[in-house]
Amino acid sequence: MEKVIAVLRRAEADDEWCARLRGPVADQLAELGLPGITVNVRDSAVRESLITLTTLDPPVAAVVNLWTQQCYGQQVADALRLLAGECEQLAAYLVTESVPLPGPKFEPGLRTTGLANIALLRRPAGVDQATWLNRWQLDHTPVAIETQSTFGYTQNWVVRALTPDAPGIDAIVEELFPAEAVTDLKAFFGAADDADLQQRVGRMVASTSAFGANENIDTVPTSRYVIKTPFGD
Repeated sequence: MEKVIAVLRRAEADDEWCARLRGPVADQLAELGLPGITVNVRDSAVRESLITLTTLDPPVAAVVNLWTQQCYGQQVADALRLLAGECEQLAAYLVTESVPLPGPKFEPGLRTTGLANIALLRRPAGVDQATWLNRWQLDHTPVAIETQSTFGYTQNWVVRALTPDAPGIDAIVEELFPAEAVTDLKAFFGAADDADLQQRVGRMVASTSAFGANENIDTVPTSRYVIKTPFGD
């Protein structure tokens, strides 16, 4: 099975649009017979998140995860055509998924508790791929889990773009946080006080700087809806 991530960009993405994407559009995706579908939308519940960085214009308004038996088949082509009609610009990527910290299970179609923070990472030109992957996955992963209040952590390494003119992205990360993390940095980092927060932020910045995730990055606050899981649970 393969995993495809579609990144939807749109200047205006109000709650009506978000509801359409996770409702009728998600239903149409399910009708295509895809084994798994997750829809993340940048709605009013998370839109004002303190941890938001944007390089793309128009910005990312939603991210849709699709599981399929054939990333280049008609099923995915139909899904991407449907999603392209809902945004200004669509890019899709074939990825390999790692899950260092599995999140809790929720009823299909219901909103996952809290904030699903998505980061689009780019490998610096001066760092070779093997070094970058080691610094990100082997060195940084335990730091990210230890210094933040995440209760779910998924890493997606981009194998290749599936759509023309897709922005260069080397990885897509999804981290699940408590709802309080939207507006409270202490809640985001799981810090007990200001001194603890400073220490955690310092560790995080040092770790992300080692593989270039301290710059040229998009972070997208989203509400997450698992429409259908490919794993039968």
